[in-house]
Amino acid sequence: MKILVVCQYFYPEQFRVNDICFELVKEGHDITVLTGLPNYPNGIVDEKYKGFKNRKEEINGVKVIRSWLLGRREGTKRLVVNYLSFAISSTFKALFIKKDFDLILVYQLSPVTMALPGIMLKKLTKKPLIIYCHDLWPESIASAGISSDSKIYSLLLKLSRWIYNKADHIFTSSKLFEEYFMNTLNVKKDITHLPVYAEALFENIKPGKKENENINLVFAGNIGEMQSVETIIYAANELKDNRKINFHIVGDGSSKTKCEELVKQLKIDNVTFHGQHPITEMPRFYEMADAFLVTLKANKVISYTLPNKVQSYMAAGKPIIGSIDGETQIVINEADCGYCSPAEHSKELANNIRKFAKEKEKHFDYGQNAKRYYDENFSKVKYMNRLNMLLTKIILDGDVKIV
Repeated sequence: MKILVVCQYFYPEQFRVNDICFELVKEGHDITVLTGLPNYPNGIVDEKYKGFKNRKEEINGVKVIRSWLLGRREGTKRLVVNYLSFAISSTFKALFIKKDFDLILVYQLSPVTMALPGIMLKKLTKKPLIIYCHDLWPESIASAGISSDSKIYSLLLKLSRWIYNKADHIFTSSKLFEEYFMNTLNVKKDITHLPVYAEALFENIKPGKKENENINLVFAGNIGEMQSVETIIYAANELKDNRKINFHIVGDGSSKTKCEELVKQLKIDNVTFHGQHPITEMPRFYEMADAFLVTLKANKVISYTLPNKVQSYMAAGKPIIGSIDGETQIVINEADCGYCSPAEHSKELANNIRKFAKEKEKHFDYGQNAKRYYDENFSKVKYMNRLNMLLTKIILDGDVKIV
């Protein structure tokens, strides 16, 4: 198959789309990615790509075409310009790329406008367009503080509805997304649930060497408004008198500075920020973890999301403690791999952490349960087999009704 993948983010930015594309190439497919200039999460365009350098390159067999954008930096206005600059420049760039692909796959994170070049190419080539939704719009932007009664939200709702309805097929990373597509967006398309897997390096995490009785809790990933890392910090404040419980925040994002300032304001010393690290360095943090933390904002539609970090946590075979609603809470409870309290309930999160620290005899079983659930529901082999089957069927006859 010849596949054009459209995504604003690609390697060296760290998203699962990288590994999916690399794996498709290993399986013999011809993959081209239309993407932006790397600037996530710090918001500054990588020097390697400034001045029109490296706008075309090949990475692990994937042909990469980079379209201009303005780095996101900090602030809402700058983020909006970042989103718009890619949407406009990539749509223009798409006019001039070779159009010999079999289908167009938009790996849709935020913003949904990254699908615009795919829509144009569908119209020009008559090739099938798949939007693989990982962030629901406009709810992803509404969670950052835009009122659902505002004119901006109303405009984004209409735009999102129009974009999703232009797709021939929609894949979703979460089961609960379908409810939003049907009831809020009124999208009448084939919708297929396709949860992602974890990168292979997380499947071989070794237990960390315990030199003392300390409990190390690790949050790994984007530190943004939606992730509600503040909930973890407030829970750490509740537990500040327990010197054996330590919190480790690994990652970067728009809310990192705010979270660091909150730690200083609360005058607690049980939270360590480790910053952003390449994915190849992440196993050492995973080995350190006695349990992983996952949080999201208290928002009904945002809770439909299953953060990709959950699959990575489970693949590592470690317990999970969540302060999160919806899909992730369902998965944690089904897997019986830890504890879960409602989103943004820091005191309940702290109580679950206390319980976890006391019940050391359950830690191994929770980890084994997580790994078993991952193997049964999210394994890479199952994912790639299903993705290949779906894409092949769409190319051959346009039908995607596969159980």
